[in-house]
Amino acid sequence: MLNPFDWISHTTSLLVGEVQTWVFVTLVQPVLYHFHFMVDDDFAYDGVLWFLAGLLQIAVVYAVLRPLEALRPLELWPNRRAVRVDVLYTFINRLGLINLVLFFTLQPTFDSLQEWFRLRGIDNLNLDTLWPGVTDRPLIAFLIYFIVLDFAGYWYHRAQHQIQWWWELHAVHHSQRQLTLWADDRNHLLDDVLMAAYFAALALIIGVPPSQFVALSLVSGALQSLQHANTRLSFGWLGERLLVSPRFHRLHHAIGYGHELGHQNNARLYGCNFGVLLPWWDMLFRSADFTTALQPTGVRAQLPAPEGQGVDYGAGFWAQQVLGLRRMTQRLVAAWPARGKASADSGTA
Repeated sequence: MLNPFDWISHTTSLLVGEVQTWVFVTLVQPVLYHFHFMVDDDFAYDGVLWFLAGLLQIAVVYAVLRPLEALRPLELWPNRRAVRVDVLYTFINRLGLINLVLFFTLQPTFDSLQEWFRLRGIDNLNLDTLWPGVTDRPLIAFLIYFIVLDFAGYWYHRAQHQIQWWWELHAVHHSQRQLTLWADDRNHLLDDVLMAAYFAALALIIGVPPSQFVALSLVSGALQSLQHANTRLSFGWLGERLLVSPRFHRLHHAIGYGHELGHQNNARLYGCNFGVLLPWWDMLFRSADFTTALQPTGVRAQLPAPEGQGVDYGAGFWAQQVLGLRRMTQRLVAAWPARGKASADSGTA
C-alpha cells in the first residue's frame, strides 16, 4: 500500500500525463504532421510537459507572491517600467525550452560516455549505484538530489562572481534595481545556456530521472522567485538559516556589498550570500551575512559619477543581451595581453 506522499506523487503523475497527452495529440501533433516534423515527436512530447509545468508555476507564483508585494512592499517606486522586461525573461526561462533542449540533447552524449567508462571499469556517481535502493523512495531521492544540486549551485554562483568575464554576463541579473518576483530569471541567454548545461550534465551524472528533474526545476524556480520578491517577509532567526530568505538574498544584490571585490566593509571576497536555495553552504564556507541592514540593489558601475562610472547595462531585452556580450568580450580582450606577458615572463625567468 502506498504511503500518502507516494500516492500523491503517483496520482499527480497520472493526471499530468493525461493532460500532457491531450495537449500533444490535440494541439502539437497536427502541427508537427503538417510541417513534416514527426521525427521529433518524442522531443515535442517531452516539451509539452515542461511548457505546462512552467505555465502552472508562473500562475501559482504570481497568485501567491504578487499580493504579498502589494500588501507589504519593501520598496516603493514611482513606476514599475523597469520590471516589464523581467516578465519576458521569466516566460523565456520558465517555459523550459533551454533546460529541455540541453537535458535531452546531452542524454545521447552522456550515454556514450557512460559506455566508454563502463568498458574501462569506471563507475559514475549515480546515487542508486552508490546507495542501492535509495531512489525507490521518491521523497528521499528528491531531497538528496535537491541538496546535491544546491551544493553544486553554490559553487557555480561563486564562480559567476569570481571569473571576471563571466561576471559581465551575470551582471545582467544584478543590474536590476527594482527587485521583484520576476527578477530571478533576468539573465543573459549565454549565461542561461551555461547554467542549464551544467545542471543538466550534473543531473545525468548522479542519475536524476526526467520527472524528478522537472520537479526539482519547478521547486527551485518558485523558491528563487520568493527570494527576489519585493516584500517584507521574515523567516525568523531559524528559518533564515534553513532556507534562503528574501532578506538574505537581497543583501547579495546590494550595491557595494553583495558582489564587489575588496569592498572596505566586506572582508569576504567577491561578496556574500551566494546560496541558491540553502544558506548552509554560505555558513559553512564563511560567506553568510544575516545581520547587515538592507541597502539599495544594483551594480555600482551603473551609478552616475562620482558614485559609479555610469555604465549602460541596457533597459530592454536586446540591449541587455548585446551589452552583456560586449562587456564580456572587452574583459576577455583586456585579459589576453596580460596572459601572454605572464607566459613570456615565466619562459624567460
